[in-house]
Amino acid sequence: MAYKILESCGCCGVCVDECPVQAISPGDAIFVIDEKACVDCHGFYDEPACINVCPMDCIVKVS
Repeated sequence: MAYKILESCGCCGVCVDECPVQAISPGDAIFVIDEKACVDCHGFYDEPACINVCPMDCIVKVS
């Protein structure tokens, strides 16, 4: 399952260092998650690290 960063992203960058597979990078206006690279933190954490550290609550699961 992949995740997406919403436009309400404050571009703080906290999520970038938490991603164990470097799937988060700067986009044109906000950070973006590479859906093909995202592993939902399986094998690294019990829950998605990016969601847990995001102070803006702007990361959502893509269905």
